[in-house]
Amino acid sequence: MLPPPALFVALEATWPPAARHACGPFTLRDGQGGGKRVSAATLEGTATEAQIAAAEAGMRALGQTPLFMLHDQPDLDAALAARGYGVVDPALFYAAPAADLADPPRPVSLLSCWPPLAIQRQLWRDAGIGAARLAVMARAGAPRNAFIARFQNRAAGVGFAAIHDGVAMLHALEIVPDFRRQGVARYMVRGIADWALGQGAEWFALAVTERNIAARALYSGLNMAEAGRYHYRQKPEDRP
Repeated sequence: MLPPPALFVALEATWPPAARHACGPFTLRDGQGGGKRVSAATLEGTATEAQIAAAEAGMRALGQTPLFMLHDQPDLDAALAARGYGVVDPALFYAAPAADLADPPRPVSLLSCWPPLAIQRQLWRDAGIGAARLAVMARAGAPRNAFIARFQNRAAGVGFAAIHDGVAMLHALEIVPDFRRQGVARYMVRGIADWALGQGAEWFALAVTERNIAARALYSGLNMAEAGRYHYRQKPEDRP
């Protein structure tokens, strides 16, 4: 199985912040409104109370509320809990060999392009994925692609994937409500994995929130295995 460190590296490379700033043992991220993954601070090693306070101040200086992303870091977890930070959005990685997932799509049923077409941008906007997250996609390195599925002669789903060091990461998979529970998501995952395999990816992976039971069932049904986990900590008064 792909080790968690490789997954975190691929996640960062394929869904990158606008900038990174060193703050002692912490890395601060300037997300420019692109969501938690690109805005959270992460710790390498250990941190003192003063260093945690400096990271908080650094995030505020970027115009962001303090937010920390953690994985298997009990000391930082405890220190943040003592400072009033609660756990937010526990998430899981799922991964599988790309060759095990790949299934070539039928002609014109799964189209890919870069940059995204207007219809793809509209489907993402309808799902709450706006310009700031599209800017995150644009910062990802190649190979990258935006995908759109066509079913019953209609646009049925949209997704984004990029590859780093042999690991393809799927992001922003959204299915039009009228086409949910009809196999569209499964079809798209397998078709995007086929694209990734053709680009030389050995692994196909994604991150999903723990509470998204339907998506987790989909990925488990595709024989993707849980490969790691992480969560955020944020103060209750700072949550949207």
